[in-house]
Amino acid sequence: MKLALRKVLVVEDNSDIRTIVKAALEMVGGLEVRACESGAEALDAVVEFAPQLVLLDVMMPDLDGPGVLSRLRERPETAELPVVFLTAKTGTAETQRLRELGALGVLTKPFDPMTLHQEVQSIWERFTG
Repeated sequence: MKLALRKVLVVEDNSDIRTIVKAALEMVGGLEVRACESGAEALDAVVEFAPQLVLLDVMMPDLDGPGVLSRLRERPETAELPVVFLTAKTGTAETQRLRELGALGVLTKPFDPMTLHQEVQSIWERFTG
């Protein structure tokens, strides 16, 4: 039996986007969501919140998305935590680079709030088989 996706950690420095992502995943997708505005905040929240998946902005000040992913991989308790990047850069090379870093998927901004949960769910289902 597949493991249902229930808990997602969203990491996004733009407050408007963070609010929209959280609302879309909670209200439309029925998920429990914790939203963080920085990579440092996410690294603190990830252990306490114990998400099944992290939706991670690529470009953030101080600690960017790839930096957060690298730190997650260094910790035994989060080394295998699935990460999906959220980015405004839509190029094939950028998408490939993010996948090579270990991302399960890459979603582009702008996104449709009404279908965001379906896109996240689809990536999760590919991951869980």
